[in-house]
Amino acid sequence: MSGLNLNGITKIYPSGATALYDVSLEAGDREFLVILGGEKCGKSSLLKVIAGVEDASSGGVFIDGKDLTGVEPKDRDVAMVYRGDTLYPSLNVYDNMAFGLRLRKAPQALIDKRVKSAADILGLNEILYRKPKVLSAAARQRVAIARAIVREPRLYLFDEPLAGIDETLRRDMLNVIINLQARMNGTFIYATKNLSEALTIGTRIAVMKSGLIQQIDTPSNLYDYPANTYVAFLIGSPTVNLLKDVKIVKGEDGYAAESGFGRLKLPENIVKRFSDVEEYAQSGKAVILGLRPEDVKCAADGPLSAKMGKTEEADGVTYAECTLPDGQIVLVTADAHKGKTETVSLAVDGTRLYLFDAETRLTLLSRDSGYKPTGHKDADRIPLPYPEEQRIIEKLKPQKQNLPKKKIR
Repeated sequence: MSGLNLNGITKIYPSGATALYDVSLEAGDREFLVILGGEKCGKSSLLKVIAGVEDASSGGVFIDGKDLTGVEPKDRDVAMVYRGDTLYPSLNVYDNMAFGLRLRKAPQALIDKRVKSAADILGLNEILYRKPKVLSAAARQRVAIARAIVREPRLYLFDEPLAGIDETLRRDMLNVIINLQARMNGTFIYATKNLSEALTIGTRIAVMKSGLIQQIDTPSNLYDYPANTYVAFLIGSPTVNLLKDVKIVKGEDGYAAESGFGRLKLPENIVKRFSDVEEYAQSGKAVILGLRPEDVKCAADGPLSAKMGKTEEADGVTYAECTLPDGQIVLVTADAHKGKTETVSLAVDGTRLYLFDAETRLTLLSRDSGYKPTGHKDADRIPLPYPEEQRIIEKLKPQKQNLPKKKIR
C-alpha cells in the first residue's frame, strides 16, 4: 500500500513568504494525482515537503498511515524527479541510475537487476555506459525517471519533469510516464502548470492557487462542476467566458440571467441545481455567468446578439471573439460565420452554463446525477470565498521592514 495523506500543511520560508497554507489532500494506493497551478502556486514546495527535502511549518505528512513529518528524506521511501537536467555529469547512465541504491548500500546483484529492469522499461539499454552530456534532453529525462524507479519507492514525485521539452517529445514522454505508472506499485504525484498534461495523465487533479487548494477531483468533474470561477477558468481550453454584472430575474416564462448583454432563460436543470434562485431573484444580488466557447455558437437565430471580431482555429474548430451589446467580449464557436464586424446571433446551450456568486466567486449550482463521486473526502472541500482568500494571501505576503534611515555624515 502506498497511500498519501496531507493534513493542514503550511510552509513559511525564513523570508516570511508563505508557499503553502492549510493544504490537506489524500492520494490512494497506486493513484495518479496531478497538482495543477501556475507559477508560484506552491506545487514545488508541496512536493519538497512530501519528500522531506523541506520541513513544513505546521501540519502532518502521512504515508501508508504512518506519520513521517519529521523523518529524513532517505527514510521516507520517496523518489523525486525534478525538471531539467539533474544527472551527475561525471557518471555514466548506469551509475546515475545506481547512485541511490549504492547510497543505501544495496547488494550489487540487486543494483544490477534493478538498473537493467528500469533500462528495459525506459529503453535505455543502448546508452547505459554513455555520459549525460552526449544524450538528448528526452534521453536525459528518461534516465532521471529511471533513477527514481530503480528504488521501487512507495511514492513517485514529479516536479514539472517535462518543462522545456518540445511538444512532440512531451507527448512521447507522457506516454512513457503513463505506461510506467501502470507497471509500478507506487503512487504517482505529478506537478505541472500544463493543462494538457494534467488532463492526459491525472486520475484526479488538485488545483492550486497562491498556496491554497481550490478543488480536488477528476478532470471531468472539475470541468462540469467547478467549485469557483478560478477552477472554471483554469480547466478548459479555450477558457470559459465569465460574464459579470448579471442578475437573476423571474418572469412569466421562469427564471433568466439578465444583463446589458441581453436575457438568457435558465433551463429547468439549472434551476433545480440553483437552490437559492428565488433569493437571488428577489434581492438582485449579482452573479457571474460562465459559458464555455464550445457551448455558444453563431447561428441564424439565438437569444443573444453580438458583433463578430477576429477568428482563430484550434484543433480543427474555428472560434471567434464576439463583442456583446454591453461591451463584454466572449469567445464562441463560429464554424459557419467568419465575417468580421458582422452582427450575429448566438445560440447558447443553457443546460451547460455555470453560475457563481459575484462576491464570493463560489459556484451557486449543486451537483446532480451527472457528477461521478470518487470516494475521496477532499472532493467535498469548499474553497475559501474570494474576499477571504485575498485577505489571507495579502496577510501571508512577506512584510517589508521599515528600518531607520542611516544618517549621511
